[in-house]
Amino acid sequence: MSYTDNLDRLSALFAERFSKRHEQLLAGMKTLTEPIDTSSGTTLKEEVLAIDRWKLYRYQPVVEKPLPIPVVIFYALVNRFYMIDLQPNRSMVRKFLEAGLDVYVVDWGHPTHGDRYLTMEDYIDGYMNLAVDMVRQRSGQNAITVYGICQGGTFSSIYTALYPEKVKNLALMVTPIDFDTDTGLLNVWSRYLDPDRMVQAFGNVPGDFMNSGFLLLNPLRLMFQKYVDFIERMSDKEFTANFIRMEKWIFDSPDQAGEAYRKFIKSMYQKNQLVKGEFELGGRKVDLKSIKQPVLNVFGEKDNLVPPACSRPFTDLVSSKDKTVLSFPTGHIGLFTSSRSQTEYAPAIASWLSKRCLDDRPMKRSALNPKAATAMKKKPQSRASKPSKPRTSSKKTKR
Repeated sequence: MSYTDNLDRLSALFAERFSKRHEQLLAGMKTLTEPIDTSSGTTLKEEVLAIDRWKLYRYQPVVEKPLPIPVVIFYALVNRFYMIDLQPNRSMVRKFLEAGLDVYVVDWGHPTHGDRYLTMEDYIDGYMNLAVDMVRQRSGQNAITVYGICQGGTFSSIYTALYPEKVKNLALMVTPIDFDTDTGLLNVWSRYLDPDRMVQAFGNVPGDFMNSGFLLLNPLRLMFQKYVDFIERMSDKEFTANFIRMEKWIFDSPDQAGEAYRKFIKSMYQKNQLVKGEFELGGRKVDLKSIKQPVLNVFGEKDNLVPPACSRPFTDLVSSKDKTVLSFPTGHIGLFTSSRSQTEYAPAIASWLSKRCLDDRPMKRSALNPKAATAMKKKPQSRASKPSKPRTSSKKTKR
């Protein structure tokens, strides 16, 4: 075959692919000009308590009589909780509700500049403890199930160790516990951060700064390849809606309260104090061996944000006799949004929870005491303002 023939074939192939890509772009542009529903967090829920930017929601049950021991979900501070309810057909929450679970979730909100002085004590001894007490009183149970996700799981393990009488079951999902590992870039990078200088410069550490670091964990895929793939498939309206929902969640990153961020980076990523038994909260040593409740440890085998080496050791660090590990062949986000999440991962987790959310010794039911807000630390969130009083609400919302 002559040089001219080869050139003609290459030209024809180029023209064919260019024409196909042009058609894809035109079809995609048409899709983008039409109305697309990209709403997230649409499962009906009721706001039951709110303080400052923080809120506690209860999801509306979908069974006539939910299981008596409720589940309270604590997500990470760095991202928004609606990842667990991204869309109707990709919702871990809906799977939990269908299994008969009574589900609550904490919304940490977006910290303002005045929240820069919030500490880990404020979050765990204050907000978390208030949420657990509120759910205990509403359900009439002495102890409830705590479900922590990512950093929220680290907080949940600390809370359970300090308040064991209030926790019936502890479930952790993609949770960093052992930070002394080189299997994840985030762990390596964080050892060299200067949180003192960052808090001094920013007050609250910007969410955009944090998000940039997450994107750099896999820059080729997260910053380039996925957008190339999107162009090829954006004529698919359902795919486009799903893509936009995910992008909205990724870039909806709250700022991090300065003091809490400072302690978390130093104590966890740089000193690994929780695993060593050296971590203190409010002057109290946190001993993971004091955790004797049934424990579920869930993680993704391909997670590059919280590698399995960070999560797996937790099971051996607690004294529980009822211990279950669920590892799935997926990444950090795939546990929530993949098709297998709906058919395999969420049902397996819901099954474990359901078997352990049967009735316990009931406590006397009572309305939330307004003085419960004193569980919050006395120091102000800023030098000019003090924490607001809690408000209760029965307003149902779709978010």
